[in-house]
Amino acid sequence: MTGCFSFSEVIERTYKSGFKRSGLRPVTIDLKDGTVVHFWVSKTRPENRPNLLLIHGLGASAIWQWYDVARRLSPHFNLFIPDLVFFGGSYTTRPERSDIFQAQTLMRALEAQSVKRFSLVGLSYGGFVGYRMAAMYGDAVEKVVICCAAVCVEEKDVRDGVFVVSDLDEASKILVPESVKKLRELIGYIFYKPSLARMVPRCLLHDFIEHALTRNNVKEKREMIKDIPKDRIVSEIPKLTQPTLIIWGEDDHVFPLAMGKRLKNHLGDNGKLVVIEKTGHIFNFEKPKTYVKHLKNFLIQTKPQVPIPNGNV
Repeated sequence: MTGCFSFSEVIERTYKSGFKRSGLRPVTIDLKDGTVVHFWVSKTRPENRPNLLLIHGLGASAIWQWYDVARRLSPHFNLFIPDLVFFGGSYTTRPERSDIFQAQTLMRALEAQSVKRFSLVGLSYGGFVGYRMAAMYGDAVEKVVICCAAVCVEEKDVRDGVFVVSDLDEASKILVPESVKKLRELIGYIFYKPSLARMVPRCLLHDFIEHALTRNNVKEKREMIKDIPKDRIVSEIPKLTQPTLIIWGEDDHVFPLAMGKRLKNHLGDNGKLVVIEKTGHIFNFEKPKTYVKHLKNFLIQTKPQVPIPNGNV
């Protein structure tokens, strides 16, 4: 059935058309070292609009994860929306699998587009990458938003059962699913209402695996997941100097809210934690309007009102 008609392909074409209507265009940056990065970027870059980098998480490519958000933010920012390496149109022949490599790659790709200053939003795995970028390139990154990314996870947390799935190999098979069974498990963890996993027809889930998640780079993506907690200790994680907003779903079963609170404690007064009620790990899908409201309130500079002599503002 999916060989004749792909619902996922129809959705992706719709998303691409929507991105173009929102003033975005696709570009490909060849870093000349075996690494190519695909972006959606604003067609024009007015100087009065701040630059904003949106970094997606695990799952489908960037266009799937940022569609609702990007079209709401495009009037306010010069947007740069990459596919991380091994996702969508981005790839590398290099052996690195770390968030540091992803951060370095994105920075080089932005520099190739003459982007010198920007704020960033990192979603789930993209939050690990965004945090690294902010720590490594403090002069370039202005504001940081970390969304449902357990940046302060330690290697011992996996062993101690902090997460629903404590076996890292099994977790990587769920987070990068190749079967309908594993995709149903993943849906049960990421949504606020896990019953949705039982409602989606098998044919649609199979189609999503084949055409949206794809079976490309499965091994590499799982290696990325396994690299996250390796030798990780909170005391060795740098504290960001930029203003940082932390956004979490109230009922996140992938990275529990305790991880968000740990990150807030790590950053101290420089971090602010916002919890979106009645959402799970993917509040960007479940409550996009609420999510975008928090982003705009934090990222858009507002000019202070200056009193005039007669006492009015």
